[in-house]
Amino acid sequence: MEKPSPRILIGITGASGAVYAQRLLQVLTEQLQRVYLIVTDSGRQVVDHELSNSADEFSLRKILSDKKHPRLRIFANDDFFAPVASGSNAPDAAVIIPCSMGTLSRVSHGFSTTLLERVCDVVLKQKKRLIIVPRETPLNHLHLNNMLRLAEAGAWLVPASPAFYHKPRTMADLVDFVVSRVLDCLDFPHAISSRWNSRML
Repeated sequence: MEKPSPRILIGITGASGAVYAQRLLQVLTEQLQRVYLIVTDSGRQVVDHELSNSADEFSLRKILSDKKHPRLRIFANDDFFAPVASGSNAPDAAVIIPCSMGTLSRVSHGFSTTLLERVCDVVLKQKKRLIIVPRETPLNHLHLNNMLRLAEAGAWLVPASPAFYHKPRTMADLVDFVVSRVLDCLDFPHAISSRWNSRML
């Protein structure tokens, strides 16, 4: 019997780094029949600002403008009747990329004032995989405490911190490094970034 495809939800908030979300969605929609997406109001503003000059074939700005994509199911952030709002229909994993410190703080304290916050709560309580990609620097004491609280609750913290050992030549190489680490945390097969000393395996 064929194993069912994982049900993955992507959340985009108002932190800088919309290009990470765009690339992750591109990779997932190339291999999955359905990916769920929630974008906050500030997240949409950041997408419009940061990706306004993007020449990528997969355009997150256009998808959000058209409000449709054959493999994306987009939920409004105030739609608490969305199936993913219930523990009985929780996604297998949720990735908040990029994650603002405001969203991270509210999720770490169990707030559910929006659908995205509720999904994070649902994923944690159902012992599913929650991956948070914070994009902030420097970090203050409150940021660090909130991250620790989430880690203790079972979330995976994957800071948007690209490496340089693979000798990146373009910004796309740096983006792919971060996205590849998120895909690793999802146990999702990929070959978008090289691994440390993989030639020695």
